[in-house]
Amino acid sequence: MMKKLLLLFFAAVAGFNIQAQTNEAVEAYISQYKQLAIEEMIRTGVPAAITLAQGILESNAGQCQLTQESNNHFGIKCKEDWQGEVVYHDDDRRGECFRRYNSAEDSYRDHSDFLKNRPNYARLFDIDVTDYKNWAYGLKKAGYATNPVYAQSLIRTIEKYDLEQYTDIALNQSNQLNVASSNIQSQQNIEFSNASYVQNKDAEQNVPHYSADVLKYPKNSVFRINQTNVLFVDEGASLFAIASQYNIPYKKLLDYNDLDNIDILQQPTLIYLEKKQKHGSKEYHVVSGNENLHDIAQEEGVQLESLLAYNNLPKNIQPKSGDKILLRRDNGKLF
Repeated sequence: MMKKLLLLFFAAVAGFNIQAQTNEAVEAYISQYKQLAIEEMIRTGVPAAITLAQGILESNAGQCQLTQESNNHFGIKCKEDWQGEVVYHDDDRRGECFRRYNSAEDSYRDHSDFLKNRPNYARLFDIDVTDYKNWAYGLKKAGYATNPVYAQSLIRTIEKYDLEQYTDIALNQSNQLNVASSNIQSQQNIEFSNASYVQNKDAEQNVPHYSADVLKYPKNSVFRINQTNVLFVDEGASLFAIASQYNIPYKKLLDYNDLDNIDILQQPTLIYLEKKQKHGSKEYHVVSGNENLHDIAQEEGVQLESLLAYNNLPKNIQPKSGDKILLRRDNGKLF
C-alpha cells in the first residue's frame, strides 16, 4: 500500500513538472510573439488572440520540429499558389509539403494574408474581432484544421493565457492610428490655409510659425538622404501604420531609425525606410541649437553607432552648439 502511494505521489509530481514546463514554454512564446500578433491585427484585422492561440497550438509553443526546421508557426501547407521554399513533414499523411519561411515574422505575415485572401475565410472578417469564440468555430468550419476539437482548443488556450488582452491592445492602438491620421489631415489643412493666408498678407505678425524641418523636407512622400529612402512625417504619425504601408517589419523600422519600442511620434520626424549608411556624404556636421546625436544621425542619414565610433562618444552625450561631429573616417572609407 505504501509503495503504491509513493508511486502515485511521484507520478503526480512528474505530471506537475511537465505541466509547469509546458506553461513556462507557452508564456515564453507569448512574450516573444505577442507584438507580432498585435501588428498583424492592426495590418489585416485577424484578432491577435486568435493568432497567438493558433501559433501556440500549431507550433507547440515554438517547440515542434516543423517550426524549428522551417519557421512555420501555423502549420500552413504549400497549397497550389505557394512560390516560396518548402519542407516535407508527416502530418495527416507522410511527407506532406509545408511552407518554409526565413523568419517567424514572415510566418506571421503569411498567416494573416492566408486568412485575409482566401475566399473560404472571408466570412470570418464579418465577426467582431473580440468575439474569439465565433472566430475559433469559424476557422474550424472553414477547414483550417482536421482536429474535431480544434475550436475548443483555441478557446481554451485563449482563456487560459488571457490572450484577449492582446486583441484589446491592438484595438486601442488601431484607434490611436485613426485619431492620429485625422489629426494629421486636419493639421495639413490648417497649414495649407495658413500658408495661403501668408501669401496674401505682408504684415510680419501674420506669418505662421514653421520649424526649419517643415520647410526643409517634403512632407509624407519618399525622398533620399545620403542615398537612403526616407520620409518626413508629422507629430502624431504612427510607426505601425508606416511599417504596414511600406511593407516593413515594425521592429526593422525601429532599428533603421535607432528608436525604442514606440508607435505614435511626439514631434515631426525623419523616418528611414531602409538601413542608413555607415558614413556620411560629407566629412562632418556642425552642431546647431539643441541637436543631439540621434538628430544628427537622422539628418545626415548615418547609422548612430557609426557616429559614436567615429567620434569616440557615449550614446547619451549632448554635443554643444558649434561642435564638429565626424560623419566618416579615412576619407569616407568604411572602418
